[in-house]
Amino acid sequence: MKIATWNINGIKARIDNLCQWLKDSDPDVVCLQEIKTVDEGFPRLEIEALGYHVETHGQKGFNGVAILSKIRPDEVNRGLPGDEADEQSRFIEAVFSLPGNRAVRVCCLYLPNGNPIDTEKYTYKLAWMERLATFAAGRLALEEPLILAGDYNVIPEPHDCFDPKVWENDALFLPQTRQAFRRLENLGLTDAIRATSDAVKLYTFWDYQAGAWPKNNGIRIDHLMLSPEAADCMTAAAVEKHVRAWEKPSDHVPVVAHFDFAG
Repeated sequence: MKIATWNINGIKARIDNLCQWLKDSDPDVVCLQEIKTVDEGFPRLEIEALGYHVETHGQKGFNGVAILSKIRPDEVNRGLPGDEADEQSRFIEAVFSLPGNRAVRVCCLYLPNGNPIDTEKYTYKLAWMERLATFAAGRLALEEPLILAGDYNVIPEPHDCFDPKVWENDALFLPQTRQAFRRLENLGLTDAIRATSDAVKLYTFWDYQAGAWPKNNGIRIDHLMLSPEAADCMTAAAVEKHVRAWEKPSDHVPVVAHFDFAG
């Protein structure tokens, strides 16, 4: 099973790229972030024509997440638990049946950016990460394959950005942010990319400004975090960087992991 995450940065603007990538990459499950549309406006027909089931948790103009899958999920949950007043569409969870009476749980998340750091936006980011950790701890107790996939808006380590000095006062790289991400790792979650590669200059996002892409001035903020049961089944992981060079690209690229859930 190939599971992917991609911040699409506007599904309507990127639908041609998405369809081409689905044909080329052939993932089984795709977590999309920043679809930037209400559920009714999502271009599901084009995606369903390629053999994918579509589940969305949309929002007008910004945010919004979706899960595309070759098999229909048995269960879908929308919204991260822990704050009933939170109206931002940033989380959707799907459960898929596996052979042998097993299941895999895939969560698609779009973590808040948090900037400017001296505003309630950063407070919201840290509170959201706290809720995510509480949620993850509960799901880990189920002892089943779990993938928390998405745009975390977290640069975990200095080597995950082209120049730490540029990011030292940014919400994506502040010590409190990275500490909250490490709490997820300390729960027992594995960073799929770093479990398979210690390469430097391994990025998932390049800004549209200042020639970031041709200069490779990127950051790694899109992550697949795996439960022990999922990590044990992972066979490979990669960043599909070439997609950033396409016409009208997202500023993010897909991150993928392959799993052998047989047995």
